[in-house]
Order: sequence, then structure tokens, then C-alpha cells
Amino acid sequence: MSDTQALQARIDRLETRLTYQEETIEDLNKTVTAQWKQIDSLTRQVAALRDRVQEAEHTARLSTGREEPPPPHY
Repeated sequence: MSDTQALQARIDRLETRLTYQEETIEDLNKTVTAQWKQIDSLTRQVAALRDRVQEAEHTARLSTGREEPPPPHY
């Protein structure tokens, strides 16, 4: 095998590796993007649930007219 052929074979292998690496990076980027969208959605859901619980607690306090005493085991 001549030096030119060896160099061409090496370049071909590097180009092939680069192509696979680019595909892998693109797949990872899509995965990370999807995960961030899901995290954002879940964060908003948790915030909404927190607000609902706080509102329910506030409503419960108003309906009883006082703070609820702690349970007996405290």
C-alpha cells in the first residue's frame, strides 16, 4: 500500500468517525432539549399545585376562623 493510499484510507476512517460523532451529538442535543421541555413543564405543574395547596390552606383557615392546632403527636 502506498503512502497516498494509506493516507486516503486514514482520512476515510476519520470522516466516517466524524459523521457518526455528528449524528450522536445531534441525537444527544434532541434528547437534552426534550428533557428540558419536560423539566419546564413539570416545574410549572409543581408551581401550580403548590399555589392550589396554599390557596386550600388559606381557605381552610378562613373557614375555621383560626389556625389549626398541631396533631397530638407533636
